[in-house]
Amino acid sequence: MTRKNLACLAIVLAFASCERDEVVKFSAIVPATGSFEIYGQAVKKGVELALDELQADVNLPFKLEVSIVDSMGDPKTAAAKLKEEIDAGAMAVIGGVMSDEALEMVAVADRYDRVLISPSASNPQLTGISKNFYRVFPSDSREGTKMGNFASQKLEMETVVIVAKSDTYARGIKEVFQAEFERNDGEVIEVIEYPAGADFSGLIDRVVSLEPSGVYLAAFAEDIGLMIVELRAKGFKGRILTTSAFAAPAAIEQTGDAGEGVFLTQAAFDATSDDPKVQAFVTTFHDKYGFNPDLYAAHGYDALMVLIEALKGGQTVATELWKDVRGLRDFTGVTGTIQFDERGDVQKFPRVYVVEDGSLKDYEKDIEQRRRELLERLRRLEEAQRRRNSG
Repeated sequence: MTRKNLACLAIVLAFASCERDEVVKFSAIVPATGSFEIYGQAVKKGVELALDELQADVNLPFKLEVSIVDSMGDPKTAAAKLKEEIDAGAMAVIGGVMSDEALEMVAVADRYDRVLISPSASNPQLTGISKNFYRVFPSDSREGTKMGNFASQKLEMETVVIVAKSDTYARGIKEVFQAEFERNDGEVIEVIEYPAGADFSGLIDRVVSLEPSGVYLAAFAEDIGLMIVELRAKGFKGRILTTSAFAAPAAIEQTGDAGEGVFLTQAAFDATSDDPKVQAFVTTFHDKYGFNPDLYAAHGYDALMVLIEALKGGQTVATELWKDVRGLRDFTGVTGTIQFDERGDVQKFPRVYVVEDGSLKDYEKDIEQRRRELLERLRRLEEAQRRRNSG
């Protein structure tokens, strides 16, 4: 963006007059192909939908352009694409989708002083890594802590085996889960780390032989699904717990009946919510793509909306945009209220979901609803008893 354009944009954002031919450029770098396309394609669709809405908004005081670039799930490629997009004029960039991508991209964002906003990278190493890095998805430190506490306190599990892929994401979240589970007096019998291409049959044989109360699977969707099917096939009797990486509808569908009863944590996104903003998002998404959005599409959508909201702060210098991102307060997205702490983490708290009838159900919300229904029944019984006694 030129100095002339920036000056014009400053006037626009101050609600004066300016021609709408001024252009603001953003980019989104996502794994649209490759091993992680199940996440990248969802994020891509969320960004595209947000772009459609923004470009149709006659009140938007500038033309918005967003280039969507394929990282192929490779961190080095993601970093190289980030440099290219900044050189091409991107004021800020959405990415990386995966934690390994984000970790590689931050150095480039810092070199050019550009905001990098991730829709889904969750590794704890990213917390406070740069003034330019923000994420609308909660850190694994919250997700792992939530499941560790839930397993020990709510499910009353005494022992667990952890199966984790040997990569940045899995190691990060399994360490947090293990620390919280053990802090609540649970016992981690064994931690099994496996490399890419491992024989799951042998891994699952080991898990079953140890007879734990449950197993915690820290990996990505395809591996999680294969391990769940293998666990069920081999008669595993304990609880199966996993992460938001399994929340993609396609991954759940592929497990079939084996996925029933699996618990996972995820940032709250309810496509059935009666919130008008969520309803509008789900309806428009379904009309465009023919199916409902998942949490990755929702976070992709919100990532672009956050950047647009930050522009309302009046900042027109790309190297200073981070101040208005950091300064956002109580912005309402389709994934909930969004604001960032001083370390760039969004202030959201994951919830526990369970697979039921092939889809995700908010377990905690359901339990709370059942509790309220029980209390209401008890109240009616007590009232009836009082009437009988008084009669």
